[in-house]
Amino acid sequence: MRPERSDQPRPRSRRLPREVRERQILDAAVEVFAAHGFHTASMDEISETAGISKPMLYAYLGAKDELFVACIRREATRLIEEIGTAVEAGLRPEEQLWRGLRVFFEYVQRNQAAWTVLHRQANAQGEPFVSELVEWRERAMGLIAQLLARATADSAQPMQPEQVEPFAAALVGACEALVDWWFEHPDHTADGMAMRLMNMVWMGFGNLVEGQSWSPKRS
Repeated sequence: MRPERSDQPRPRSRRLPREVRERQILDAAVEVFAAHGFHTASMDEISETAGISKPMLYAYLGAKDELFVACIRREATRLIEEIGTAVEAGLRPEEQLWRGLRVFFEYVQRNQAAWTVLHRQANAQGEPFVSELVEWRERAMGLIAQLLARATADSAQPMQPEQVEPFAAALVGACEALVDWWFEHPDHTADGMAMRLMNMVWMGFGNLVEGQSWSPKRS
C-alpha cells in the first residue's frame, strides 16, 4: 500500500478561515512528506500542492521542521480520538478491544500517507520528531491499558494499571509491526488484519494452536 497523490497543482484560493487554511496546508504537507520523506520534500512543492504562496505557508505553520511536527501531532491526535470514540465503556471488554483494533486498521487504510508520516518518517528522522512519536505511543498505550484493566475488573484477581502496561506496549508494537507487513501485502482488508491481531491477543497462541478462534457476536 503506497500513498497516492496527484501530479496536478491545486488551484490557489484566498480568504479562507485560519482553521481551514491550516488543514489545507497540513493535508498537502502530509501528502508531500509521505511521498518524498522529510529531507527531500520541499516547501515549494508543499505550497504548490496546498495552493498557497510559500510566504503564506511559513506565516501559518513556520519552517519545514515545525510543519513536520504539526503533521505528526495532528495525525496522532486524529487516530487516538477515532479509537477513543469507537470504544464505548458499556460494551463487553472484548468488543471494546475489537472495535479499537478495527478502527486503527481502518484509519491506516484510509490514511496511508498520514501513517507513513506518523510512523515511518517520524521514526527515521531522529529528534525532535522521535519524541513526538514516543508521545503518541504513550497515549496509545494508556488507552489500551485502560481497556485491558476493564477487561479484568470483574475477575477474581483484577489487574492493576501497572500490570497491564507491558501488555499494552506489546499490543501497540504488534499493531505497528502488522501494518508494516500489511503495506507489503496490500490485498488484505482492514477487518482481516484486525481479526488476526484480535485472535492473537484475546485467544492467545495456545487456543489458536488448538483450533479455537474469536469472532464478534452478531447484534
